[in-house]
Amino acid sequence: MSSTLPHSTGEEKEVGFLDQTLRPSRWNEYIGQTAIKDNLHILLTAAKERDHPPEHILFYGPPGLGKTTLAHLIAKETKAQMKVTSGPAILKVGDLASILTNLSSGDILFIDEIHRLNKAIEEVLYPAMESGTLDIIIGKGPSARTIQLDLPRFTLIAATTRIAMLSAPLRSRFSGGVFKLEFYTNKEIGEIVKRSAKILDIEIHDEAVEEIAVRSRFTPRTANYHLKRCRDYAQINKVPLSRDIVEKALSLLGVDTIGLTAADREILKTIITKFGGGPVGLNTIAAALAEEQATVEEVYEPYLIQLGLLERTPRGRIATDKAYAHLGEKGSAKLL
Repeated sequence: MSSTLPHSTGEEKEVGFLDQTLRPSRWNEYIGQTAIKDNLHILLTAAKERDHPPEHILFYGPPGLGKTTLAHLIAKETKAQMKVTSGPAILKVGDLASILTNLSSGDILFIDEIHRLNKAIEEVLYPAMESGTLDIIIGKGPSARTIQLDLPRFTLIAATTRIAMLSAPLRSRFSGGVFKLEFYTNKEIGEIVKRSAKILDIEIHDEAVEEIAVRSRFTPRTANYHLKRCRDYAQINKVPLSRDIVEKALSLLGVDTIGLTAADREILKTIITKFGGGPVGLNTIAAALAEEQATVEEVYEPYLIQLGLLERTPRGRIATDKAYAHLGEKGSAKLL
């Protein structure tokens, strides 16, 4: 059975940047993360009734799960102006002071990748978040003096992919809540793919939606990327977006039936063929693949572990029986 959406007419409904076009603009368009949305509804409604800006909020989790989208939705829900920056962009205390002093009452300041703020800038941020003051030191040495500026009431929304790198004092100042975004289910990813297909005016079959969903690593950003590449393949071949077309398009990208990329498979094959299935240390795997340890650990391993293809043990990484079966390799995982 297929659910057919209008076929592309050549004039795509794409205004500006495509990723921005696909981003939900209303709460009822945001799929998944139900617990977080429920908590935010209470927080925002209560703040609105008190005629007070919402308290500071921190979102964390893997990239592509919707942290930035939630920040934009909060701004729209509260009808507030939002200023956007990122941790790496704030190089010195003066940069942060300039941003904070240009805020108006009720504004939202969104800082992406906040874990990359240096400690000196964090120290300036503490009183700004707690008491709405900004302490600036003018001059150096014995003649230095401190000026305290009062800031308008504002809400800081921060996002990070590495919450462990945030200092405890900074985490504790997010009085509105610290929310972890979870991976999506295949059903939720399917709903996101259907919505994106409708926005892009793509004809797509239900079976194709399911195929994209199971290969999207439980991540909306990956699902939208796959949809766009499959759309391109279907457009070039002048055919509707069916399961067969999805399989062919994603095969060209090196994405297999469970969403593994060529790099994912290479990691598993290296552990199985070069190191007898493990256990093998992370540094050894990285050296064998000519990759950085952080890339292997933070980019590839989480999905492999989530699928049960890889295990982390005190003695190193082990490829599981499921990994052997998926790759068609003979043998079995070692038991410690």
